[in-house]
Amino acid sequence: MAVLPLLLCLLPLAPASSPPQPASSSPCPRRCRCQTQSLPLSVLCPGAGLLFVPPSLDRRAAELRLADNFIAAVRRRDLANMTGLLHLSLSRNTIRHVAAGAFADLRALRALHLDGNRLTSLGEGQLRGLVNLRHLILSNNQLAALAAGALDDCAETLEDLDLSYNNLEQLPWEALGRLGNVNTLGLDHNLLASVPAGAFSRLHKLARLDMTSNRLTTIPPDPLFSRLPLLARPRGSPASALVLAFGGNPLHCNCELVWLRRLAREDDLEACASPPALGGRYFWAVGEEEFVCEPPVVTHRSPPLAVPAGRPAALRCRAVGDPEPRVRWVSPQGRLLGNSSRARAFPNGTLELLVTEPGDGGIFTCIAANAAGEATAAVELTVGPPPPPQLANSTSCDPPRDGDPDALTPPSAASASAKVADTVAPTDRGVQVTEHGATAALVQWPDQRPIPGIRMYQIQYNSSADDILVYRMIPADSRSFLLTDLVSGRTYDLCVLAVYEDSATGLTATRPVGCSRFSTEPALRPCSAPHAPFLGGTMIIALGGVIVASVLVFIFVLLLRYKVHGGQPPGKAKATAPVSSVCSQTNGALGPTPTAPEPSAPRAHTVVQLDCEPWGPSHEPAGP
Repeated sequence: MAVLPLLLCLLPLAPASSPPQPASSSPCPRRCRCQTQSLPLSVLCPGAGLLFVPPSLDRRAAELRLADNFIAAVRRRDLANMTGLLHLSLSRNTIRHVAAGAFADLRALRALHLDGNRLTSLGEGQLRGLVNLRHLILSNNQLAALAAGALDDCAETLEDLDLSYNNLEQLPWEALGRLGNVNTLGLDHNLLASVPAGAFSRLHKLARLDMTSNRLTTIPPDPLFSRLPLLARPRGSPASALVLAFGGNPLHCNCELVWLRRLAREDDLEACASPPALGGRYFWAVGEEEFVCEPPVVTHRSPPLAVPAGRPAALRCRAVGDPEPRVRWVSPQGRLLGNSSRARAFPNGTLELLVTEPGDGGIFTCIAANAAGEATAAVELTVGPPPPPQLANSTSCDPPRDGDPDALTPPSAASASAKVADTVAPTDRGVQVTEHGATAALVQWPDQRPIPGIRMYQIQYNSSADDILVYRMIPADSRSFLLTDLVSGRTYDLCVLAVYEDSATGLTATRPVGCSRFSTEPALRPCSAPHAPFLGGTMIIALGGVIVASVLVFIFVLLLRYKVHGGQPPGKAKATAPVSSVCSQTNGALGPTPTAPEPSAPRAHTVVQLDCEPWGPSHEPAGP
C-alpha cells in the first residue's frame, strides 16, 4: 500500500507526450519564413529579392505571401497542386505575364492580390479555376483591356473587385453586371469616358462604387441609384446605403445630371467642368434650375439630290444642341433606317445609300433628338434612270470605232483575247454576247416558250480573276440585258437560267437556257504628255545649241573681215593717221644695186641706196 502513493507522486514527473506535428514534405525556401508548427501552414516571403516563384514550396500551404519581390511571370507549374491555398499575395512585383491556367488548381482560393504589377491585359484563361474567389485586387497595373470572359469562373462568388489606377478606356459592362454578390467595385483613376445606362442595375448587393478621376462627362441614372440613398462617405452610413464617389471627372452639368443633384449628399469635392457658365463651380452649389439642356437645331442638311439608279447617294444632316443630339433617318415609306446591306448610318448624321433603286426616291426625314427635345428636316431624293455605260476614254490615243469611242464592238471586232477564249470554250448558241466593250456587254437569249410558267430569268456570271458569282434577275418578257459593271481586259463565264413554277410539284425550279464565255476589251491607253523632266532637258539642250552656233558665226564673220582689211582690224585701220613713205640714205651696197639705164655718154657715178619704210604714228620720234 505504501508503494501506491509513491507511484502517484512520480507520475507528474513523467514526460508528457507532445501532440503530433505535421510532417513537412518540403523544406522552407531560402529567405522565407514558414509556419509549419500548426495548421494552417503559411509560407511568408515578402521582400526576399525573389526573381521567380520558389519551386520548393510546401504544396499544403494555406497562405502564400510573395509581395515586394521581382517576380516577372507566373508560370503554370509555379502553383500547381496547391489545392488548399486560401490566400495568395503577389503584390508589388514586376509581373507582366500570367500563364493561362496558372491558378487552375487553386479552387479553394479566397483572396488574390495582383496589385502593383505591370499587367497590360487580362484574358479569359488567366483566372480560370478560381471558383471560390471573393477578393480580386488588380489595382496599380497597366491594364488596358479586360476580356469579357475573364471573370466567368468567379462571377457568382466575387465580393470585392478593385480595378483602380489602370488604363482602362472600356469595360465588359455585361460581364460586370453578372457580379451579383459584389459589395465593393473600384473603377477610379482610369480612362472611362462613358457608362452605359443600367450597367449596375443587377448589382443588388453593391455597397460602394468608386468612379473617381475618370473622363466621365455624365452619369446616367440607374435603377440601383434610385433605390438606395446615396452618401458621399461611408462614415455614418446605414448598412444598406450605397456610397458613390465620382469626383475628379469633367462633369457636364446639364439636365442629364439633375437626378444626381437632387440627392442628399454630405460634403464632397465634385465640380462642374462645363458648360462655360458653370465651369469650375462646386457641383452641390449649383441650383437645380441651372442644370438646363438646349433642344437640337438642324444647322445643315443636303439640298435636293438627284442620282441615277444604281449609283450611291449620301444624305447629310447636322444638328447642334446640349447634349449633342443623335441623328436618325426615316425613309419616305416611314421606316427607321439603320445599317443594312443597302444603307449605312454614320454617327455624324450622314446616311449613305449604297445602291439606289427607282423606288428609293422621295422625302427622307432627318430627326435630331436629345434630352431637351427633337428637330426634324426633310431631304428630297430623286432617283432617275441609269446612265449609259461608259466603255472607253474619249481622250485615248487609239482611233475611235465608227466615230464613237464609247460604242460597243460587235464580235467580229473583238480583241484577240476574246477569240482565244472563244476557241477554248465555244459559246452556247442559246445565249449570245453580241456586243461587248471595255466595261459592258449585251447578252441575248432566245424565247423560251417551251418552258411553261416562266417567272423571270436569272443571269449568273463571274470573272476569271475571282470566284465571286454575280446574279441579275431579269423580267420574264426580256430577251436581252446590258451588263454595265464589268472590268476591262477580263474573261467572263456567263449563264442564263429560266426560273419557272414546276406544275408537278408546285415549287420554283430553274432550267439553264445557255452559257457563254467572252472577254472585255482592254482599257484604251490615254494620251500621255511628255514627262516634264524630259521636256525641260530637251529645251535646255536646244537653247545651248543655238547659243553655240551664234558664237561660232560671230567669230567667223570677224575673221573674214580681218582678212579683207589686210590683217588689220577695220576699226583700227580707220583710226590711224595716213601712212607716208620716208626714205633714208645709207652708204654702201647692202643689197643688189638697181641698174639704171645708161646715158648716152658714160660717166662715173656714186651709188646711193635709199631704204623706204612706212611712217605712221607708231614711228614718230619721241622728241624734237
